[in-house]
Amino acid sequence: MSSMKSAGITIDTFKKLFTAGKRFDGRGLMEYRPFEVNFEVSNCAEGSARVRLGKSEVIVGVKMNIDKPYPDSPDKGNLMVSADLLPLASPRFEAGPPKFDAIELPRLVDRAIRESGMINLKELVVTPGEKVWTVIIDIYPINADGNLIDAASIGAAAALKSAVIPGITEAGTPDYKHRTKKKLPLSDETLPLSITVFKLGNTLFLDPTREEEEASETRTTFGVSKWKGSYMINSCQKSAPVCLTRAEIEEIAKLLPKKYDELNERLKKFL
Repeated sequence: MSSMKSAGITIDTFKKLFTAGKRFDGRGLMEYRPFEVNFEVSNCAEGSARVRLGKSEVIVGVKMNIDKPYPDSPDKGNLMVSADLLPLASPRFEAGPPKFDAIELPRLVDRAIRESGMINLKELVVTPGEKVWTVIIDIYPINADGNLIDAASIGAAAALKSAVIPGITEAGTPDYKHRTKKKLPLSDETLPLSITVFKLGNTLFLDPTREEEEASETRTTFGVSKWKGSYMINSCQKSAPVCLTRAEIEEIAKLLPKKYDELNERLKKFL
């Protein structure tokens, strides 16, 4: 997000289009691009999914390991989320130590999942206080054409739904050669998804292409789920100094349940 000029399109051009409620690809301002989900794209992961959201494409894998529990939660399993933003996905990504975007993306996905209670971490204890299963979610964008956060969130939810727990050897280590049919202990009622709202000028919009995302002035990501009929905002993070007005926040509050239901129903078709 910056005052850029991308592919010959100026910020003012985007502002004029958005003010008129238009986009270059013909979508409405609050309309997501089509997406599709494929499963079992990795032979080595306990669960995996590929998500194509428009031209953005993300592969998410779930690995399981046995570790010590975290000191502050000895009666729970562990959750870790990581991401690699590799140059193959975008010329704007660089090899080497992770930049801020590569740290922010997995943190947003982690918070949306963790705070929703999707995973019953207490059921991942192997030996109380000593050994627990660690759920590791790895995110690999392979084509970055905008809105990777929401694409990664969809991929993480899908990969978790497909994951199974490995067997355990006599030595107490994971037996990756023999997969069980035991699924992760997931809530049947909670499916956390990220919904990221962008702003340019006085216009809010969803699911930008890369050019639209780079033109935007601010971005706010909400981790949303639904529990016993009630919509829950489990996490929220805003980037950039440009503010949201009270009226815009109220508009977003009305928008989130509708968009959550829309994404949830579209994802269910693949699960």
